[in-house]
Amino acid sequence: MALDQMKMLNELRKAQKTLKKQIVEVEAGDGAVIVRVTGELKIDSVKINPDMVDLADIEELEHWVEIAVRDGLAKAQEIAADTMKPLMGGLSLPGM
Repeated sequence: MALDQMKMLNELRKAQKTLKKQIVEVEAGDGAVIVRVTGELKIDSVKINPDMVDLADIEELEHWVEIAVRDGLAKAQEIAADTMKPLMGGLSLPGM
């Protein structure tokens, strides 16, 4: 039984490494803001196109950043869940 658990933990670690390399890219404001999020749910980068930003309307830029971050994290979370879901069924965790 311990061997099966070790194998499952190794598979989980491999899946985590895979997620670390996966990148989701989301844009908002017709490309004014581009956010990249890793499969580990970490923000990799935020790009702002200065030609598409009206400095007199910073609230609009803030809104675009919020949308891009929210959508990027949601998509990355879906990928993470899909990647980990088959592996989680094999673990027998105490209290669960």
